[in-house]
Amino acid sequence: MSVRDALRLAEERGLDLVEVAPNSVPPVCKIMDFGKYKYQLAKKHTVRKTIEVKEVKLRPQIDEHDLELKARNVRRFLDEGNKAKISMLLRGREMVRPDLGMKVFERLTQLLDGKFNIEQTPRLEGNHINMVIAPK
Repeated sequence: MSVRDALRLAEERGLDLVEVAPNSVPPVCKIMDFGKYKYQLAKKHTVRKTIEVKEVKLRPQIDEHDLELKARNVRRFLDEGNKAKISMLLRGREMVRPDLGMKVFERLTQLLDGKFNIEQTPRLEGNHINMVIAPK
């Protein structure tokens, strides 16, 4: 079809004549709504950030330096936009003193500063203490 005929046909339909393959012989054109096509392309290429829940495990008898390392990891997870789940497993005689585990969670929240929201406060569930932190 000649270019004039294609332009006239596109104009009659209220659409645009778009060149799809300019390097082929003869060049290939398509009659379409170019605005709608651009919108669909932009919609297809949007990147959605999925929020993951990263887990950090602690022990009640954790040393100060090790706790600082865990806090640094949690801070990195929060800066990346992910949630952090901090869990502590209590074994044997540690079950008698869950308050020692709660003190570790308090020290951890002090090390993290105020860049987060606590979604789930530290809570004893069986032999685990769990806490969930989300970024602000």
